[in-house]
Amino acid sequence: MRCCLLLLVLALPLQADSLIEQQLPDFYQQLLPQQAYPLSWQPEHFNDIQHWRAQGRAALREALLWPDEPVDFAAELVKNEARDGYSAQLWSVQLTKQSRVQLMLLQPDVAKPAPAVLLLHDHGARFDIGKEKWLQPFATDMRLPAAQQWADKYFSGNFVGDALAKQGYLVLAADTFGWSDRGPVEFSAQQSLAANMFMLGRSLAGMAAYEDLRLVQFIKQLPQADSNRLAVLGFSMGAFRAWQLAALTDDIKAGVAVAWLNSYRHLITPGNNILKGQSAFYMLHPGLAAKSDIPDIAALAAPKAMLFINGGKDKLMPQAGVKQAYAQLAKVWQAHGAADKLATTLYPQYGHEFNAEQQQQVFSWLATQLAVAPSD
Repeated sequence: MRCCLLLLVLALPLQADSLIEQQLPDFYQQLLPQQAYPLSWQPEHFNDIQHWRAQGRAALREALLWPDEPVDFAAELVKNEARDGYSAQLWSVQLTKQSRVQLMLLQPDVAKPAPAVLLLHDHGARFDIGKEKWLQPFATDMRLPAAQQWADKYFSGNFVGDALAKQGYLVLAADTFGWSDRGPVEFSAQQSLAANMFMLGRSLAGMAAYEDLRLVQFIKQLPQADSNRLAVLGFSMGAFRAWQLAALTDDIKAGVAVAWLNSYRHLITPGNNILKGQSAFYMLHPGLAAKSDIPDIAALAAPKAMLFINGGKDKLMPQAGVKQAYAQLAKVWQAHGAADKLATTLYPQYGHEFNAEQQQQVFSWLATQLAVAPSD
């Protein structure tokens, strides 16, 4: 009987498909060349850059799976703390019909409307802090040590939002769903959260993107904000959200994305972090990868002023993919006749970080881009 069973097993055909590292199908190399990205900017396929942009933006907005549901912000001031030349404020805001959230606002001690910067925090697989990764928590906040630890690890010990406030910017940061006051979600639960959102007809990545749009609308209506000088700055996952937001709305006048830009072909490589799946759900929109590559989406931000910064030693963002993305961005800004509005920097000596040197580059660039008076 054992002999017969063995012969039966040996006679079974080998399974055609199998899984390799990190649940990547073994036929992925056959599928990658088939990705034609019909909404990628190619002059031979599109003769009108504005038409291309409109098509791409519509596809991106549709992929969010999140309808536009305006609601009164009904903002309430929860806490205020005086700091050196500015104040830190905690606000409770009805951001969407589903979500009332707490925002941190840093307001300079000046009477006139100030240029504003929306800060979008990273993922980092750390969920107990969110907005606190950018802004120094209140003196009585128990998250202060964790926030300082994060600043030490990625930001040369600096709270970037507070540095901007000292320079005269109105600064806003909020928690993405799952972080800090809106969590913390467990790392291993992200996939379940995303799947459950799909069963509800919505998207986790789309929720994050739509809430970022609402944050822009919130800033615009603040009397202390100069809505003609509004920028967005993001690091890591926040960088993804920053160029995505700049692609979705023209209310953003300038954007900075640090340490998140690549192409699918370079990210879909055995060993890359994105293949672990869990964290990727905050940055994957259903069906969009069949139409546009990553730089094609980021390029929808053109022709506005954008600065992209990456590190050559960043293990999450392969250098070859960064260079390919930069080249594609340059084609789009050139097609708009706005090549001078795009700035790309690759620091070969740095990894996944936003250090003091890079911060100074961003501060100088923002000062130049937002120096135009509203009347001009």
